[in-house]
Amino acid sequence: YVMALITPLIFPKAPLELTKKNELVFVRCIIRKKLLLLSPEEWVRQHVLHFLNLQKHYPLSRLSVEKSIRYNGLIKRWDIVAYDVDFKPKVLVECKQAAIKINVDTLLQAASYQKIIQSENILLTNGKEVIYCPINSTESLSDNLEAIAAY
Repeated sequence: YVMALITPLIFPKAPLELTKKNELVFVRCIIRKKLLLLSPEEWVRQHVLHFLNLQKHYPLSRLSVEKSIRYNGLIKRWDIVAYDVDFKPKVLVECKQAAIKINVDTLLQAASYQKIIQSENILLTNGKEVIYCPINSTESLSDNLEAIAAY
């Protein structure tokens, strides 16, 4: 079970705090400050959080995780939003587990959040691939971690 969760990702190795209880593995979220069941999607989400904090220099106070928004009468939860110094949304991140391909459905899901969040950039990832979409910019789509906006 644990090895199925711990899939190598394109993100740098993250200093995750893992705990095993009753054969289940938990990870301490650096933002939510609590233990969460380590699901395949949470594995990706935690790597992205560490990447944004350690490589792209977003302070933890400027990262937000799994907040609820109302869209077309439904309550939805986006994965991650990284904010700039003025607390304007800089990067909206939609995470999928490594086994799920990034496709048009992933983009449409992120686009529904984007209508409300109005982020400067969208990042779609399953940990194995990234699609980085600058919004209202002359920059083009990228599949390169280097292209992701730094703090």
